[in-house]
Amino acid sequence: MTTQATNVALEEHFIIPSFLDYLSRGIPQVPPEVRTTLIRRLSDFGEERLSEMDRGGVRMAVLSISGPGVQIEPDAATATRLAAEANDALVEVVANQPDRYAGFAHLAMQDPGAAADELERCVGLGFRGAMINDHTNGVYLDDTRHDVFWERLQDLDVPLYLHPGDSFQLPYVFDGVPELAKPTWEWTTETATHALRLIVTGVFDRFPRAQVILGHMGETLPYMLWRLDSRYRFTSTDRRVQRNPSDYLKDNFSVTTSGQCDDVPLQAALAALGERRVMFSVDYPYESSEVAGRFMDTAAIYEETRGLVGHRNAEALLKLKS
Repeated sequence: MTTQATNVALEEHFIIPSFLDYLSRGIPQVPPEVRTTLIRRLSDFGEERLSEMDRGGVRMAVLSISGPGVQIEPDAATATRLAAEANDALVEVVANQPDRYAGFAHLAMQDPGAAADELERCVGLGFRGAMINDHTNGVYLDDTRHDVFWERLQDLDVPLYLHPGDSFQLPYVFDGVPELAKPTWEWTTETATHALRLIVTGVFDRFPRAQVILGHMGETLPYMLWRLDSRYRFTSTDRRVQRNPSDYLKDNFSVTTSGQCDDVPLQAALAALGERRVMFSVDYPYESSEVAGRFMDTAAIYEETRGLVGHRNAEALLKLKS
Protein backbone atom coordinates (compact mmCIF):
# COMPACT_ATOMS: atom_id res chain seq x y z
CA MET A 1 0.00 0.00 0.00
CA THR A 2 1.30 3.44 -0.84
CA THR A 3 1.79 5.90 1.98
CA GLN A 4 1.11 9.13 0.10
CA ALA A 5 -1.38 9.83 -2.69
CA THR A 6 0.76 11.53 -5.35
CA ASN A 7 0.10 9.58 -8.55
CA VAL A 8 -2.01 10.84 -11.44
CA ALA A 9 -3.91 8.05 -13.25
CA LEU A 10 -5.08 8.56 -16.83
CA GLU A 11 -7.07 5.48 -17.87
CA GLU A 12 -9.78 5.38 -15.23
CA HIS A 13 -13.25 4.58 -16.45
CA PHE A 14 -16.86 5.37 -15.57
CA ILE A 15 -20.30 4.67 -17.00
CA ILE A 16 -23.71 6.32 -16.97
CA PRO A 17 -27.05 4.51 -17.50
CA SER A 18 -27.49 5.54 -21.15
CA PHE A 19 -24.20 3.80 -22.02
CA LEU A 20 -24.88 0.43 -20.39
CA ASP A 21 -26.04 -1.17 -23.65
CA TYR A 22 -22.80 -0.17 -25.39
CA LEU A 23 -20.83 -1.48 -22.41
CA SER A 24 -22.64 -4.83 -22.55
CA ARG A 25 -21.66 -5.23 -26.20
CA GLY A 26 -18.02 -4.44 -25.56
CA ILE A 27 -17.23 -5.95 -22.18
CA PRO A 28 -15.22 -9.21 -22.14
CA GLN A 29 -16.96 -12.43 -21.17
CA VAL A 30 -16.86 -12.52 -17.38
CA PRO A 31 -18.97 -14.27 -14.72
CA PRO A 32 -22.25 -12.46 -13.91
CA GLU A 33 -21.08 -11.49 -10.42
CA VAL A 34 -17.92 -9.91 -11.86
CA ARG A 35 -19.98 -7.96 -14.38
CA THR A 36 -22.25 -6.68 -11.59
CA THR A 37 -19.24 -5.55 -9.57
CA LEU A 38 -17.67 -3.81 -12.54
CA ILE A 39 -20.84 -1.86 -13.33
CA ARG A 40 -21.22 -0.85 -9.66
CA ARG A 41 -17.66 0.44 -9.57
CA LEU A 42 -17.94 2.17 -12.93
CA SER A 43 -21.08 3.97 -11.76
CA ASP A 44 -19.61 5.14 -8.45
CA PHE A 45 -17.80 8.44 -7.90
CA GLY A 46 -17.92 8.40 -4.12
CA GLU A 47 -16.40 6.48 -1.27
CA GLU A 48 -15.66 3.20 -3.07
CA ARG A 49 -13.76 4.79 -5.96
CA LEU A 50 -11.99 7.32 -3.73
CA SER A 51 -10.93 4.59 -1.30
CA GLU A 52 -9.53 2.54 -4.16
CA MET A 53 -7.63 5.60 -5.36
CA ASP A 54 -6.18 6.11 -1.89
CA ARG A 55 -5.09 2.47 -1.73
CA GLY A 56 -3.29 2.96 -5.03
CA GLY A 57 -1.67 6.24 -4.06
CA VAL A 58 -3.73 8.05 -6.72
CA ARG A 59 -4.11 11.76 -6.00
CA MET A 60 -6.07 12.45 -9.19
CA ALA A 61 -7.91 10.23 -11.68
CA VAL A 62 -8.64 11.47 -15.20
CA LEU A 63 -12.00 9.85 -15.91
CA SER A 64 -13.31 8.59 -19.24
CA ILE A 65 -16.34 6.65 -20.45
CA SER A 66 -15.67 2.92 -20.51
CA GLY A 67 -15.49 1.62 -24.07
CA PRO A 68 -16.78 1.09 -26.61
CA GLY A 69 -19.14 4.00 -26.04
CA VAL A 70 -20.58 5.77 -29.04
CA GLN A 71 -17.82 4.48 -31.32
CA ILE A 72 -20.19 1.59 -32.17
CA GLU A 73 -23.34 3.71 -32.59
CA PRO A 74 -24.50 3.62 -36.25
CA ASP A 75 -26.49 6.86 -36.11
CA ALA A 76 -24.33 9.99 -36.08
CA ALA A 77 -26.94 12.24 -34.48
CA THR A 78 -27.56 9.77 -31.65
CA ALA A 79 -23.82 9.36 -31.10
CA THR A 80 -23.28 13.13 -30.96
CA ARG A 81 -26.14 13.62 -28.51
CA LEU A 82 -25.02 10.82 -26.19
CA ALA A 83 -21.38 11.92 -26.23
CA ALA A 84 -22.45 15.36 -25.06
CA GLU A 85 -24.63 13.77 -22.38
CA ALA A 86 -21.66 11.78 -21.07
CA ASN A 87 -19.49 14.89 -21.05
CA ASP A 88 -22.11 16.94 -19.24
CA ALA A 89 -22.36 14.23 -16.58
CA LEU A 90 -18.60 14.21 -16.14
CA VAL A 91 -18.48 18.00 -15.77
CA GLU A 92 -20.68 17.65 -12.68
CA VAL A 93 -18.56 14.84 -11.25
CA VAL A 94 -15.37 16.86 -11.63
CA ALA A 95 -17.00 19.99 -10.20
CA ASN A 96 -17.95 18.04 -7.06
CA GLN A 97 -14.41 16.68 -6.55
CA PRO A 98 -12.02 18.97 -8.46
CA ASP A 99 -9.00 17.92 -6.41
CA ARG A 100 -9.53 14.23 -7.15
CA TYR A 101 -11.06 14.04 -10.64
CA ALA A 102 -10.40 15.45 -14.09
CA GLY A 103 -11.93 14.41 -17.41
CA PHE A 104 -11.30 13.23 -20.95
CA ALA A 105 -14.04 14.11 -23.43
CA HIS A 106 -16.05 11.38 -25.11
CA LEU A 107 -16.46 12.16 -28.82
CA ALA A 108 -18.68 10.95 -31.66
CA MET A 109 -16.26 10.62 -34.56
CA GLN A 110 -19.14 9.77 -36.91
CA ASP A 111 -19.20 13.55 -37.49
CA PRO A 112 -15.60 14.80 -37.22
CA GLY A 113 -16.58 18.48 -37.40
CA ALA A 114 -19.08 18.11 -34.59
CA ALA A 115 -16.53 16.08 -32.62
CA ALA A 116 -14.01 18.91 -33.00
CA ASP A 117 -16.61 21.38 -31.73
CA GLU A 118 -17.46 19.12 -28.79
CA LEU A 119 -13.79 18.78 -27.93
CA GLU A 120 -13.43 22.56 -27.90
CA ARG A 121 -16.53 22.89 -25.72
CA CYS A 122 -15.17 20.31 -23.28
CA VAL A 123 -11.72 21.88 -23.08
CA GLY A 124 -13.46 25.16 -22.32
CA LEU A 125 -15.18 23.36 -19.44
CA GLY A 126 -11.84 22.16 -18.07
CA PHE A 127 -11.41 18.76 -19.73
CA ARG A 128 -7.80 17.68 -20.32
CA GLY A 129 -8.16 16.08 -23.75
CA ALA A 130 -10.20 13.27 -25.23
CA MET A 131 -10.34 9.49 -25.23
CA ILE A 132 -11.47 7.67 -28.38
CA ASN A 133 -12.08 3.93 -28.38
CA ASP A 134 -10.23 2.88 -31.53
CA HIS A 135 -12.11 3.00 -34.86
CA THR A 136 -15.65 4.27 -35.31
CA ASN A 137 -17.67 1.64 -37.18
CA GLY A 138 -14.59 0.66 -39.17
CA VAL A 139 -13.33 4.19 -39.92
CA TYR A 140 -9.90 4.86 -38.44
CA LEU A 141 -8.55 8.21 -37.33
CA ASP A 142 -6.07 8.46 -40.20
CA ASP A 143 -8.98 8.98 -42.62
CA THR A 144 -8.57 12.52 -43.97
CA ARG A 145 -12.17 13.29 -43.03
CA HIS A 146 -10.77 13.57 -39.50
CA ASP A 147 -8.30 16.33 -40.37
CA VAL A 148 -10.71 18.94 -39.00
CA PHE A 149 -10.53 17.10 -35.67
CA TRP A 150 -6.73 16.74 -35.67
CA GLU A 151 -6.35 20.44 -36.48
CA ARG A 152 -8.57 21.40 -33.54
CA LEU A 153 -6.80 18.97 -31.19
CA GLN A 154 -3.45 20.50 -32.15
CA ASP A 155 -4.72 24.07 -31.79
CA LEU A 156 -6.22 23.34 -28.37
CA ASP A 157 -2.92 21.73 -27.28
CA VAL A 158 -4.54 18.75 -25.57
CA PRO A 159 -3.79 15.03 -26.08
CA LEU A 160 -5.86 12.24 -27.53
CA TYR A 161 -5.89 8.98 -25.58
CA LEU A 162 -6.27 6.20 -28.16
CA HIS A 163 -8.03 3.42 -26.26
CA PRO A 164 -8.57 -0.14 -27.53
CA GLY A 165 -11.74 -1.44 -29.12
CA ASP A 166 -12.91 -4.59 -30.85
CA SER A 167 -11.69 -5.30 -34.36
CA PHE A 168 -14.19 -4.20 -37.00
CA GLN A 169 -13.72 -7.60 -38.62
CA LEU A 170 -12.05 -10.16 -36.39
CA PRO A 171 -8.89 -11.45 -38.13
CA TYR A 172 -9.04 -15.11 -39.07
CA VAL A 173 -6.06 -15.86 -36.82
CA PHE A 174 -8.39 -15.41 -33.83
CA ASP A 175 -10.87 -17.98 -35.16
CA GLY A 176 -11.38 -20.80 -32.68
CA VAL A 177 -9.35 -19.18 -29.90
CA PRO A 178 -11.73 -16.94 -27.94
CA GLU A 179 -9.18 -16.95 -25.12
CA LEU A 180 -7.17 -14.43 -27.19
CA ALA A 181 -10.08 -12.09 -27.93
CA LYS A 182 -10.54 -8.60 -26.55
CA PRO A 183 -8.05 -7.49 -23.83
CA THR A 184 -5.94 -10.65 -23.78
CA TRP A 185 -4.44 -9.99 -27.23
CA GLU A 186 -6.92 -8.73 -29.86
CA TRP A 187 -7.09 -5.20 -28.47
CA THR A 188 -3.31 -4.94 -28.36
CA THR A 189 -2.82 -5.78 -32.03
CA GLU A 190 -5.80 -3.64 -33.05
CA THR A 191 -4.67 -0.52 -31.19
CA ALA A 192 -0.98 -0.84 -32.09
CA THR A 193 -1.92 -1.12 -35.76
CA HIS A 194 -4.23 1.89 -35.49
CA ALA A 195 -1.36 3.92 -34.03
CA LEU A 196 0.94 2.84 -36.87
CA ARG A 197 -1.73 3.81 -39.42
CA LEU A 198 -1.63 7.34 -38.02
CA ILE A 199 2.13 7.40 -38.54
CA VAL A 200 2.52 5.94 -42.03
CA THR A 201 -0.39 7.89 -43.54
CA GLY A 202 1.12 11.23 -42.55
CA VAL A 203 -1.19 12.45 -39.78
CA PHE A 204 1.78 13.83 -37.85
CA ASP A 205 3.30 15.45 -40.90
CA ARG A 206 0.06 17.39 -41.33
CA PHE A 207 -0.31 18.02 -37.58
CA PRO A 208 3.19 17.79 -36.10
CA ARG A 209 2.22 19.07 -32.65
CA ALA A 210 -0.61 16.56 -32.12
CA GLN A 211 -0.04 14.28 -29.14
CA VAL A 212 -1.44 10.76 -28.66
CA ILE A 213 -1.41 8.59 -25.54
CA LEU A 214 -1.38 4.79 -25.71
CA GLY A 215 -2.19 2.62 -22.72
CA HIS A 216 -0.81 -0.74 -21.63
CA MET A 217 2.81 0.44 -21.90
CA GLY A 218 2.39 1.34 -25.55
CA GLU A 219 0.59 -1.78 -26.84
CA THR A 220 4.01 -3.52 -27.40
CA LEU A 221 5.29 -0.78 -29.76
CA PRO A 222 8.25 0.29 -27.55
CA TYR A 223 9.66 -3.22 -28.07
CA MET A 224 9.46 -2.84 -31.83
CA LEU A 225 11.18 0.42 -32.76
CA TRP A 226 14.31 -1.00 -34.39
CA ARG A 227 12.41 -3.59 -36.41
CA LEU A 228 9.71 -1.13 -37.46
CA ASP A 229 12.35 1.21 -38.85
CA SER A 230 14.36 -1.57 -40.48
CA ARG A 231 11.43 -3.25 -42.22
CA TYR A 232 9.77 0.05 -43.13
CA ARG A 233 12.89 1.10 -45.03
CA PHE A 234 13.19 -2.35 -46.60
CA THR A 235 9.62 -2.82 -47.83
CA SER A 236 8.17 0.65 -48.41
CA THR A 237 8.72 1.72 -52.00
CA ASP A 238 5.97 4.34 -52.12
CA ARG A 239 6.11 5.95 -48.70
CA ARG A 240 3.80 8.77 -47.73
CA VAL A 241 6.20 9.89 -44.98
CA GLN A 242 9.98 10.07 -45.04
CA ARG A 243 10.77 9.87 -41.33
CA ASN A 244 11.10 6.54 -39.58
CA PRO A 245 8.18 5.20 -37.54
CA SER A 246 10.26 5.46 -34.37
CA ASP A 247 10.71 9.20 -34.91
CA TYR A 248 6.97 9.76 -34.71
CA LEU A 249 6.58 7.39 -31.78
CA LYS A 250 9.18 9.38 -29.86
CA ASP A 251 7.82 12.80 -30.84
CA ASN A 252 4.05 12.36 -30.94
CA PHE A 253 3.25 9.55 -28.51
CA SER A 254 3.29 8.95 -24.78
CA VAL A 255 2.38 5.70 -23.05
CA THR A 256 0.84 4.76 -19.73
CA THR A 257 1.38 1.82 -17.41
CA SER A 258 -2.31 0.84 -17.40
CA GLY A 259 -2.70 -2.92 -16.98
CA GLN A 260 1.08 -3.49 -17.12
CA CYS A 261 2.45 -3.84 -13.60
CA ASP A 262 5.80 -5.30 -14.60
CA ASP A 263 9.35 -3.94 -14.71
CA VAL A 264 10.16 -5.51 -18.09
CA PRO A 265 7.74 -3.46 -20.25
CA LEU A 266 8.34 -0.40 -18.05
CA GLN A 267 12.08 -0.55 -18.69
CA ALA A 268 11.45 -1.05 -22.42
CA ALA A 269 9.12 1.95 -22.62
CA LEU A 270 11.51 4.20 -20.71
CA ALA A 271 14.50 3.10 -22.79
CA ALA A 272 12.65 3.40 -26.11
CA LEU A 273 10.69 6.62 -25.61
CA GLY A 274 12.47 8.42 -22.79
CA GLU A 275 11.46 9.08 -19.21
CA ARG A 276 9.28 12.07 -20.17
CA ARG A 277 7.00 9.88 -22.32
CA VAL A 278 5.80 7.32 -19.74
CA MET A 279 2.95 7.95 -17.29
CA PHE A 280 1.17 6.02 -14.56
CA SER A 281 -2.33 4.58 -14.93
CA VAL A 282 -4.43 1.86 -13.31
CA ASP A 283 -7.23 0.98 -15.78
CA TYR A 284 -9.77 1.05 -12.95
CA PRO A 285 -11.99 -0.85 -12.33
CA TYR A 286 -10.63 -3.52 -14.67
CA GLU A 287 -7.34 -3.60 -12.77
CA SER A 288 -6.49 -3.23 -9.08
CA SER A 289 -5.53 0.26 -7.91
CA GLU A 290 -3.62 -1.24 -5.00
CA VAL A 291 -1.58 -3.54 -7.24
CA ALA A 292 -0.80 -0.68 -9.63
CA GLY A 293 0.16 1.63 -6.78
CA ARG A 294 2.44 -0.97 -5.21
CA PHE A 295 4.10 -1.52 -8.59
CA MET A 296 4.73 2.21 -8.95
CA ASP A 297 6.20 2.33 -5.44
CA THR A 298 8.58 -0.59 -5.97
CA ALA A 299 9.46 -0.43 -9.69
CA ALA A 300 13.20 -0.74 -10.34
CA ILE A 301 13.69 2.88 -11.47
CA TYR A 302 15.40 5.97 -10.05
CA GLU A 303 13.37 8.07 -7.65
CA GLU A 304 13.46 11.04 -10.02
CA THR A 305 12.04 8.82 -12.77
CA ARG A 306 9.40 7.50 -10.38
CA GLY A 307 8.19 11.03 -9.79
CA LEU A 308 8.08 11.75 -13.50
CA VAL A 309 6.15 8.59 -14.33
CA GLY A 310 3.94 8.77 -11.27
CA HIS A 311 2.65 12.30 -11.73
CA ARG A 312 4.95 14.98 -13.16
CA ASN A 313 4.73 13.92 -16.80
CA ALA A 314 0.94 13.82 -16.63
CA GLU A 315 0.82 17.19 -14.90
CA ALA A 316 2.90 18.70 -17.69
CA LEU A 317 1.05 17.10 -20.61
CA LEU A 318 -2.43 17.71 -19.18
CA LYS A 319 -1.59 21.04 -17.51
CA LEU A 320 -2.65 19.85 -14.07
CA LYS A 321 -1.74 21.43 -10.77
CA SER A 322 1.24 19.68 -9.16
